[in-house]
Amino acid sequence: MYSATVSLDPAFVVGPVRRRTFGSFVEHLGRCVYTGIHDPGHPTADADGFRGDVIELTRELGVSTVRYPGGNFVSGYRWEDAVGPVEQRTPRLDLAWHSTEPNLVGVDEFMRWAARTGVEPMMAVNLGTRGVQEALDLLEYCNVPGGSFWADQRRANGAEDPYRIKMWCLGNEMDGPWQIGSKTPQEYGRLAAETARAMRMIDPGLELVVCGSSGSQMPTFGEWERVVLTEAYEHVDYVSAHAYYWEEDGDLASFLASVVDMDHFVESVAATADAVRAARKQTKRVHISFDEWNVWYQKRAESRPPSGDDWPVAPVLLEDRYNVADAVVVGNMLISLLRNTDRVHSASMAQLVNVIAPIMTEPGGRIWKQTIFHPFALTARHAAGEVLRLAIDSPVHETARFGEVAVLDAVATHDAESGDVVVFAVNRSLTEGVALDLDLRGFPGMRVAEAVTLSNPDHTWSATADDDTSVLPQPNTSAKVADDRVRAELPPVSWSMLRLVRE
Repeated sequence: MYSATVSLDPAFVVGPVRRRTFGSFVEHLGRCVYTGIHDPGHPTADADGFRGDVIELTRELGVSTVRYPGGNFVSGYRWEDAVGPVEQRTPRLDLAWHSTEPNLVGVDEFMRWAARTGVEPMMAVNLGTRGVQEALDLLEYCNVPGGSFWADQRRANGAEDPYRIKMWCLGNEMDGPWQIGSKTPQEYGRLAAETARAMRMIDPGLELVVCGSSGSQMPTFGEWERVVLTEAYEHVDYVSAHAYYWEEDGDLASFLASVVDMDHFVESVAATADAVRAARKQTKRVHISFDEWNVWYQKRAESRPPSGDDWPVAPVLLEDRYNVADAVVVGNMLISLLRNTDRVHSASMAQLVNVIAPIMTEPGGRIWKQTIFHPFALTARHAAGEVLRLAIDSPVHETARFGEVAVLDAVATHDAESGDVVVFAVNRSLTEGVALDLDLRGFPGMRVAEAVTLSNPDHTWSATADDDTSVLPQPNTSAKVADDRVRAELPPVSWSMLRLVRE
């Protein structure tokens, strides 16, 4: 068994735990909306057709914000098609996912769902096939009280009060050749700047997200951020980052170490933003909205959209079935997001239901939690106060992709009001447990209130509608306190949480 030590002290703080770190994403893609959040024939459906059981699990998951309506979908979206009387709405082709969008759910329905679910909306505008004026029209519809064309249309459609949406995404992945209307960084940077400037003329208090790179593997990564921010820095608050990881060719060790790339991604984008800040002689900092992240097996058949004359409504797309190793990686990604809370001010796990999602549904039927549900829900529930800067002494092991990587990774939060300290940790070893030693001399007089571990000797186990409880986080009875130290054993390929409270 390996041995690792983690030292904590309340004086060493990274930054606050941000509730927006625990955001999610609802895109008109596959079965995320239709037969996902929206299923009028379901026994729990409300008057708008939204599933009550999905709303309940979204709350249990601890979701804070939800990005909408895309994603690649937004780059061809005409939002006006999905407002007003439902019976008068016209279906449209969705080129991004080779599907038909029936427009049964639009801005007004989504905003009612968000209000019932208790989440903050994060709206995206189409800068692929559209531009400044259409973004202004949508903002007017959503945020202006009345007395103008689009605001009065919203009121006529039943929403008397404005939605006052704060966070807006200026397009989606505009660096990607797969994106409808993709652009060079110069083209997009100028369009984003002009759109942001005009939107602030309507609502100066908006928080605006400019598109960063679609992944650290993009050939333009780094240069894209530099050029786009040089054009738009003064007018935006965040630059986006997107990252997906998956086990490839049986290389589990590299997959479990995916956060090495995620940390590098954050560090690189932050450095580039700060360089532009210096060159532009700006005082404010542009931070990161990591508004797409997850495990996604992109090469699987279910990730390929239909083709030819087949334009189905809500086809089965991107419905990955997650196993225990996937959940460990998701837990580690949350560790990374918290560890980088000084620069990552918002994040959105992609997506919420059915599409690379923690929640799965059957049309008109059952609902269940995937393995990745649990580390997200527990982290969202228990991370509070401030994120601590840890000193970690861990053995390393070799990986094919990243070289030597620490076996143990961890983050901790401290809530000064309650005194609680919560440690989140992963053991990335395939074969060896880790004897974890937490040095709590900076927090004397603590006891273990809760210790749980998610693991399984068969790390390929996945939840199903018939069984989503066989692999739940289990009590870790090895966690003990002695002389201001906590010792616990973490099995191979595992994610753990230890919650410590004052005696």
